[in-house]
Amino acid sequence: MEVLVKLLKYLVLIIFILVAVAFFTLLERKVLGSIQIRKGPDKVGFVGLLQPFSDAVKLFTKEQIYPTVSNFIPYFVSPVVSLFVSLVVWLVSPYGVGFISFNMSVLFFLCCMSLGVYSTMSAGWSSNSKYSLLGCLRAVAQTISYEVSLAVILLSMLFLVGGFNLILFECYQRDIWFVFVAFPLFLLWFTSCLAETNRTPFDFAEGESELVSGFSTEYGSGGFALIFMAEYASILFMSFISSIIFLGSGLMSFFFYIKVSMVGFCFVWVRGTLPRFRYDKLMNLAWKSFLPVALNFCSFFLGLKIMFEVLLMD
Repeated sequence: MEVLVKLLKYLVLIIFILVAVAFFTLLERKVLGSIQIRKGPDKVGFVGLLQPFSDAVKLFTKEQIYPTVSNFIPYFVSPVVSLFVSLVVWLVSPYGVGFISFNMSVLFFLCCMSLGVYSTMSAGWSSNSKYSLLGCLRAVAQTISYEVSLAVILLSMLFLVGGFNLILFECYQRDIWFVFVAFPLFLLWFTSCLAETNRTPFDFAEGESELVSGFSTEYGSGGFALIFMAEYASILFMSFISSIIFLGSGLMSFFFYIKVSMVGFCFVWVRGTLPRFRYDKLMNLAWKSFLPVALNFCSFFLGLKIMFEVLLMD
């Protein structure tokens, strides 16, 4: 019975996440409209509020295409797996209301983020299109590169709290947020999140100017909608996890969700203002800039933790 209740709670959480994804796409289109001095969607419903649902109905009722030379099963399964991974990662949410809570939630988060690469790779390869294959190869190389610095940054913060449970971040940030303790690390983290979720200026997996639409070129209707939803669910989750780690946590307060919305807004703001990076510069940034800085911070925080423990023992 207890398992059924937890599953029901998680189902409710998923529904809320999907609704949040719908309205986040509307927010993005409105913000991009303002940046480009135009209106954005404003016809469907009151000031365009029903536009995301209209788009969903349009996409899911379109005819599903079957590329004759594609690898059929991976082609259809990849978008589903992509959305599943983007939703299952929300299990790490440290809610105090009876959700699944476990001590190794940070490791679970890292595993889920790594799994996201496989669905992208499978989607690009199975489409049997040169543009899709190039897009998926770029996405894999990019995600693997930035996952290293993302993990090292996370490790630096874990040294401060001394555990893998996300609840610890709330306990340790009651007096001061970690964004003030390690502001350069927060900037590195946010940039790595942009690269991890294939967002501008690191959207090489979908580079329209050279790859049509990257790994999702051959997808239409429902398949494209699932890939789209998975991407935005990942953006929302990265905003959520950034707020927990750097901006004071406190999930039971309304202010926390304002912080999540502000980090999500920054994702959109970056898209509206920055041009796409060059691919070799992206790799140089990951391996020659981010990784050394993240490792230095990691060593510094480890030393700081050991020093405080020695002082407390004395």
